Amino acid sequence: MTKKLISIESARQQLIDGVSTIKATETLPLMQAFGRVLAQPYQAGINVPPADNSAMDGYAVNSMGLQVGSSLPISQRIAAGEVAQPLLAGTAARIFTGAEIPVGADAVIIQEDCRLEGDRVTLLAPVKPWENIRPQGQDIHAGTRLLEKGHYLGAADVALLASVNIAEVVVYRPLRVALLSTGDELLDPGQPQMPGKIYNSNRYLLTGLLRDLGCDVVDLGIVADTLDATKAALQQAAEADVILSSGGVSVGEEDHVKAAVTELGKLTLWKINLKPGKPLAFGYVGETPFVGLPGNPVSAFVTFTLLVRALLFKRQGRSYVSPQPLRLPALFALPNPRKRCEYLRGRITPAGVEIYPQQSSGALSSVVWANCLVRIDVGVSVAEGDEVQVYPL
Repeated sequence: MTKKLISIESARQQLIDGVSTIKATETLPLMQAFGRVLAQPYQAGINVPPADNSAMDGYAVNSMGLQVGSSLPISQRIAAGEVAQPLLAGTAARIFTGAEIPVGADAVIIQEDCRLEGDRVTLLAPVKPWENIRPQGQDIHAGTRLLEKGHYLGAADVALLASVNIAEVVVYRPLRVALLSTGDELLDPGQPQMPGKIYNSNRYLLTGLLRDLGCDVVDLGIVADTLDATKAALQQAAEADVILSSGGVSVGEEDHVKAAVTELGKLTLWKINLKPGKPLAFGYVGETPFVGLPGNPVSAFVTFTLLVRALLFKRQGRSYVSPQPLRLPALFALPNPRKRCEYLRGRITPAGVEIYPQQSSGALSSVVWANCLVRIDVGVSVAEGDEVQVYPL
């Protein structure tokens, strides 16, 4: 009896559960923390804004008793960064956006609603209490938890920390991922084209995907198709935090990765219910987590996106949320029920989602063209107009 293939959801969970977060951390100046993962939570020690300030250029006033036509002498000028004096009764203060509201004022009337006459200002519109004032702590109150442990620091996150006077952060060190490609048929770009050979695109694809996630790539290049060479490369790779290989995990006579991993450690997962990407492998070389991706470039991309990314997040200490699909009308038809769960390279359009005409696992051009993956479950056929599950890339 043929063994039932494991679902992509079960495989993803096995990969997540099969690794732990690295323990090594470092403290970095905030300007060097972009793209890193927080190793502890952070909260605000101050209010933002620190005091009531003006949301507009205009005149700070006490609104009590004021009406259209009221004329007030200008008693002071307050620019952003200057310390305001208390507002004298019956006067207005010229004020600029971001400047602190003087004690005694409770509103700012915008300059477009005023007429300036020498050193006096006349109101041309009614004024309401607290109009055009940003109150202290409107954005952030002191003591507010801002970012949690495991948060990936993007530009806005770093800016948020800067706004509350946090100058350095404790982050996990970058994950070291050893990357190797197997196959005597592979050539590196720059070498002359030869019969029976293909250029190694996976090395560049996976390096880019890993760097996009903030990983340090230990590039071990192309490994010869022998068991001894594969074992030697894996032993070297085991010094990293994660081992990632492409190719060599099928059942061919020259596919040695599975056997090498089994000799040096253990294999806990092999083959999943996925197209493209069925021959995915997961296990350990010694204590180091190992993921073996298929050699076809589209298969490598799909399995990395759907599975490896989740494992790397866990190992990095980064928070992970399972992707949730959109549901869009199909601009294509697939009359035959699917035998495996398929992820097709697609493109979201205003009318729905279309798929690339060539869905071969070797058609890397489909990945460049696509902006999403379209999931078609086992046993499902698709008529044009049917709603399908769409995962934006």
